[in-house]
Order: sequence, then C-alpha cells, then structure tokens
Amino acid sequence: MPQRLGQHFLINKSAIKKIIAALNLQPNDIIIEIGPGKGALTFPLTAECQKIGCKVVAIEKDPELAKNLELGIRNYGRIKILRGDVLKDLPTLIHNSSFIIQNYKVVGNIPYYITGKLLRILSELENKPELTILMIQKEVAQRIVAKPPKMNLLAAAVQFWAEPKILFTLKPADFSPPPEVNSAVIRLTTKQQITTDNNYYKLLHIIFKQPRKTILNNLKTGLKMPKNKIEIALKSLKIDPNSRPQNLSLEQINSLLTQELFTDLDCS
Repeated sequence: MPQRLGQHFLINKSAIKKIIAALNLQPNDIIIEIGPGKGALTFPLTAECQKIGCKVVAIEKDPELAKNLELGIRNYGRIKILRGDVLKDLPTLIHNSSFIIQNYKVVGNIPYYITGKLLRILSELENKPELTILMIQKEVAQRIVAKPPKMNLLAAAVQFWAEPKILFTLKPADFSPPPEVNSAVIRLTTKQQITTDNNYYKLLHIIFKQPRKTILNNLKTGLKMPKNKIEIALKSLKIDPNSRPQNLSLEQINSLLTQELFTDLDCS
C-alpha cells in the first residue's frame, strides 16, 4: 500500500508495547487513537482494553484504511472506528458526544505535518485529555520539552497546559515506509485546572515573534507601548529587559500576566 496522507506506519512491535504501557490503561478509560492506519497499534491496544475494561475510538481519515480497519475489528469489542479528519472532528467528538465525557486519553502516530495544528487544538479543548502520547519528529519533540536557555514558542505554548516528556526515540527503520528523519514518542500529561488563556497565547506570539531581538523590543513593537513603561514592568518582575526570549522560564512568562500592562492584549 502506498504512503497515504503523510503517514509512516509503525512496525516496531517493541515500541508498540511501550506505547500501550505508557497509556497506563484504567477501567472506563476512553482511548482516542489518531490515524490508526493499518491497525498496528489499534489491535493490541484494543486487546488490552478488552481485558481491562477501557474503550478505543480510532479516527481515520483515509477511506480505504478505515474500511480495512472496520473489517479487521469484526471479532473485537470495545472499539469504534470513526471516519473523519481529527483536525476538524476532535472538538465535536469531545464536547458533543455522549460516548466521551471524561477520563479520556489520546494516542497516535500522526503525520508530522499536522503536529502543530493538533497541539493547538488540544490546547484549546475545554475538556482536555488526561494524557496524550504522540509519535512525532524527534526535532519537534526536543523543541517541545525545551527549557531556558532554549525556550521557544512551541515549548511555551505546550508547557502552559501540559508536562511534556520524551519517552523514547525511533529510527526510520521502525516505520514503513521509513521517514527521512528520526522520531520520538512524547508524553503530555495535562496539568490540573488549566483553561485556555487567550492573553497568554497572544503574549507568546509577541515575545517570540523575533527571537533574536530582546524581550523589551519585541514587547514594545507588539504592544505599541512606551518603552520605559515596559522596562519598568519587566524589572519589577526581575526579568532582564535586554535578555532574549529563549532565556525566559515558563514561570516568568506567566508572571507577565500578573501585570496590568500585559492583560487584555490587543494585537490588531
């Protein structure tokens, strides 16, 4: 079967076992699998759920792959195959379905080109997954877990709502067809009582818009405020105005929102 929709199908059985273990399956869990493909993860995952008492909902965009999965699960219980685009259908599935209300987790070997969009969708869900396990490009995974002095927009955006950890890496030979880059399995553990904060994300885009410039200059340009006011606010938070965005910690970024100067942002 040719490569479809940017998918590289996982064939490393040892890695599949590690991913299932990382999900920490519990009775009544709902596991949403993104892009099940040929079912390499789907079938052993469903077999475990049959033992434990959890359920699998697999969302597949490719009609032929979805059809083959539907045929393959005829002898399985506790699984549902949905034909759809996760980038469009996930919010509806989470918020409007009586089947999924809470206690759900997300897992997937996702096409690399949807990583950013998927992470943004997860961040915007009011009812976020308890746990997310994704196979993504190794370089992107490293960016997500970055800390100062390598902080970046993606890391700050994800770490606002989740605790990320790279569980293990994968080589191109672990997939069919093999991708041109190394991959990593990353775990995102959702933080408790986290809700979407549009001001936070707006502020991130201002701070990291030009990473080579100072924090002060990026804020001055993005907020269109007098430089001296911004400088005073930064110093009150013990943030060096002349430092680069990459040196900011998540705590420092969060502290900016405690200042009236940086709330109710208008980035128009």
